[in-house]
Amino acid sequence: MLGTVLLLLALAKTACPSPASVASRRAEALKKLLEVFGMEDPPAPPTHFKKPPQYMVDLFNTVANADGVTKNPDILEGNTVRSFLDKTQSEEMRFLFVLSSVAKNEKILTAELHLFRLWPRVTDGPKRHHFCQVSVYQVLEKDKADTPGGKKLLAARLVSLQTSGWEVFAITPAVRDWTEDESSNQGLLVTVQGQGGSPLDPPPLQFASGRGHHESKKPMLVLFTDDGRRGASLPTAGFPGGSHTPGTTPSLGRSRNARSLDRLQPCQRHPLSVDFEEIGWSGWIISPRGYNAFHCKGSCPFPLGENMRPTNHATVQSIINALRLSEGVSSPCCVPDKLFSINLLYFDDDENVVLKQYDDMVAGSCGCH
Repeated sequence: MLGTVLLLLALAKTACPSPASVASRRAEALKKLLEVFGMEDPPAPPTHFKKPPQYMVDLFNTVANADGVTKNPDILEGNTVRSFLDKTQSEEMRFLFVLSSVAKNEKILTAELHLFRLWPRVTDGPKRHHFCQVSVYQVLEKDKADTPGGKKLLAARLVSLQTSGWEVFAITPAVRDWTEDESSNQGLLVTVQGQGGSPLDPPPLQFASGRGHHESKKPMLVLFTDDGRRGASLPTAGFPGGSHTPGTTPSLGRSRNARSLDRLQPCQRHPLSVDFEEIGWSGWIISPRGYNAFHCKGSCPFPLGENMRPTNHATVQSIINALRLSEGVSSPCCVPDKLFSINLLYFDDDENVVLKQYDDMVAGSCGCH
């Protein structure tokens, strides 16, 4: 995947005979680059300024460094995290999340309902509850509801009334039903009862709703999925580095002298800056603003030392080439021998915030192969 990115960036910047040809070539290159990121068209930027959910920002910072490069590939479950805000805009504890942006090939791993618990109401009288039972139900279609009350229990637990903050409930079965049959999505119902299941009127516990509360406290569905996209079999690991490094983009029109000079230099890693603002994607990508893909350049002269990180095959090829034992055998090539993934935090077409991990996007080190 990294090689495709490098070629596309080169094509997008290559000088061409006419402006029309330049524009056409650039458009073609960027369309291919979108395919690398699993998209047919770039998502439309939000129509107005929209702040991403803090949970998604925090998750991105946990998974990736400032360049978006994965810190540890085992942190994230699957390779995609989607967030959806409640569409009911109701003061009642009914919630509806539209999942039309979830691709058919995405495997649902975990689904979570995130609700912000408000400070409890002050109640009159000496009796004060310290805990209450919160239950989350999947609302069923009327013609398919074979359970009492037309709802199915998904999660239930005791919640303290002494604090405020986020509560997370697992609702994976409901979301799997909804993605298999979109018409079955009748939303969720949340109830609050006493410790013994007795009704409380008014309930001492309230969750923030889609109306009248700050954007950062709105009910949210968080979906962990995997789209099956996996990279090459090169080793991957956490990236041993940090900040964005300015780099150069390879040009197809470089002089013969410059290419000859490259061959005289030993195989090593060089910077390669990918700037999303320059590409024209900054309107929908939240983080990072760009990243350093790096690229490998240089010669693999005989004899290959350990610093060249050669494979056994490359060592044999180097010997055959040096001794001219076979015609048409070139010297080994300088290529990435370790690749890292990057993460994008972005707005999709429905203005939902998505965190997606892409394999094989950064050259971690170079070697002679």
